[in-house]
Amino acid sequence: MAKKMLRSVLFACLGNICWSLIAEAAFRKLVTDQNVSDNWRIDSAATSTYDRGNPPDFRGQSCMKRHGTPMSHVAWWVTEEDFTTSDYILCMDESNLRDLKRKSNQVKNCKAKTELLGNYDPQKQLAIEDPYYGNDSDFEVVYQQCARCCRAFLEKAH
Repeated sequence: MAKKMLRSVLFACLGNICWSLIAEAAFRKLVTDQNVSDNWRIDSAATSTYDRGNPPDFRGQSCMKRHGTPMSHVAWWVTEEDFTTSDYILCMDESNLRDLKRKSNQVKNCKAKTELLGNYDPQKQLAIEDPYYGNDSDFEVVYQQCARCCRAFLEKAH
């Protein structure tokens, strides 16, 4: 039997305490439910150092618990190595994308395909809005969009 190729995806947002974590957790649950988690290396990171070392936002954790998806993570930022070891870096909005493109241009041997997670949204909502200044319903909207995008991404990346 041929060994499946390991793929890697890194989800990125500004602080790595809200939306990228929701995307990471949603994708992790999806690949686990589809019994393909052994084929993926999954993580998330920030485009800034604002929240380095912080745990996930409590509203995001509550949202994910409601969906039966636990989330544990300590915020960290995208490193130069991520661009050389990740197949995909999927970010949440145009600001994240600009930051990541600027960083990737400084990396030799960059192999990561860096793009918006929203590019995979069947409902064509390209930007995933930052829920940080919102309420529980904003986190739910982010979860629903991330879940849709992750399903479509997984189908395309298979």
